Amino acid sequence: MERYKEIERSIITKYRKTIWAPFCRAVSDYELINEGDSLMVCISGGKDSFLLAKCIEELRVHGKVKFDAKYVVMDPGYLKSNRNMIIENAKILNIDIEIFESNIFEVVNNTDFKSPCYLCARMRRGYLYNHAKEIGCNKIVLGHHFDDVIETTLLSMFYGAEVKTMLPKVKSDNYEGLELIRPMYLVKEEDILKWVKYNDLRFLNCACRFTEMNDKHEIESKRKEIKELIKELRKTYEEIDNNIFKSMGNINLNCVLGYHKDSESYTFLDSFKEK
Repeated sequence: MERYKEIERSIITKYRKTIWAPFCRAVSDYELINEGDSLMVCISGGKDSFLLAKCIEELRVHGKVKFDAKYVVMDPGYLKSNRNMIIENAKILNIDIEIFESNIFEVVNNTDFKSPCYLCARMRRGYLYNHAKEIGCNKIVLGHHFDDVIETTLLSMFYGAEVKTMLPKVKSDNYEGLELIRPMYLVKEEDILKWVKYNDLRFLNCACRFTEMNDKHEIESKRKEIKELIKELRKTYEEIDNNIFKSMGNINLNCVLGYHKDSESYTFLDSFKEK
């Protein structure tokens, strides 16, 4: 059996319960993919996006819902070695990728901006939305997983003074008819890492030019701090990550000081005075 077929098979056999089932459950529960959709699956070069691409392809070929998928790599200014690594992994996994260029790394590195990661993310999103429209796709597919969701939740609370999370799908405000979806929403990172190790694969970790130029002085991100915090908390209560996740779908509005939706803000006093 060819190597890529063995890798594909491992997703629906050995990792059926931990990867394939949660992937399919997210697609179904959150109604992420509909009949006739045209998906632009975004591949960054990391483990998450490459696994996402294989899961999407498996679903496209064997699923009940008929849809189209295009596998796209946006090159924001990768080093040649990193770009070649992405191309080689696409060959190993038998993924037909399209690469398009941008100059995001150059712009970010030449900008006096306090949060380069934030600026880079915003620029990436803009390029992806534009390209999806150009190639006729109605949905952009990203590889964010379960751990990304709970880390984002705590980051918003600890550093943003706001309770919010990463949603499984989002409608674009600026591009009519375009949605962003996250089918890996229920897949845990530890299981992705096990899949990578089992298949003896090697993917890009972080190909950011800003990080590469500062590798002698490690850049400690807030997300890494949160990841380590959750890891420590899990030692004393193994369900801590699941409870953080579930809490965002179980908010008791009777017991919050206030909340806002769109441009409207509300406080507990609004309903308190009515009683």
